[in-house]
Amino acid sequence: MDDVIQAPATPRVRVLGGGRFPVRRIYCVGRNFADHAREMGADVPASREARGRPVFFMKPADAVVTDGDVPYPSATSDLHHEVELVVAIGRDAPPGPLAVDAAAALVYGYGVGLDLTRRDLQAEAKAKGLPWDIAKGFDASAPVGELVPAGMLPAAALPALELSLTVNGELRQCAPLSQLIWNVDEILHELSMLYRLRAGDLVFMGTPAGVAALSPGDHCVATLGDIARMECGIHPARV
Repeated sequence: MDDVIQAPATPRVRVLGGGRFPVRRIYCVGRNFADHAREMGADVPASREARGRPVFFMKPADAVVTDGDVPYPSATSDLHHEVELVVAIGRDAPPGPLAVDAAAALVYGYGVGLDLTRRDLQAEAKAKGLPWDIAKGFDASAPVGELVPAGMLPAAALPALELSLTVNGELRQCAPLSQLIWNVDEILHELSMLYRLRAGDLVFMGTPAGVAALSPGDHCVATLGDIARMECGIHPARV
């Protein structure tokens, strides 16, 4: 049967060396760096054994921004940056829970991005015990840089890489990936018990401490060691 409207375009992220990665879903991990969990007022487990389960939320695929042009969103006066490792899934997972040691085989590549957050809306929803989707899943809330194919970066090298963000040349966030509470393989295992992971999925892995407000005119540079980079500018929303 023919579509009754024109099918929306599939969001795509550029790949280092050429080509584009079509995005199906965006999964995000909350509170995956202990220092950030503390700055948000959350309890931090004393050991890996006491971690419990990770916190997940989602953004729409068309929240992706790849041209570096981010409009300041509506309905907020407190837009925050959260720099994150981005993991791209390149093949469908088999049905059922994914073994931790099988997770790396699904990974197409890695990149760096921002989980932009309407912090005032999130705080208001939390105070009322309500869902905070509107604080996370809004238009242009997921700027992402070029993806680096996994073959160019062995998974064993990830923990030593430093995730950082500067705003207008000032360092705001910086931490090695070794500080992740849940590593990539563990997160993919946990996600697979809730969703069927498929080619085209992106996973934002959580942010270190130092989240803070952005204003129109700000320029952000996010890096993952010396292998991945993302730049974006915040501009007033166009009416």
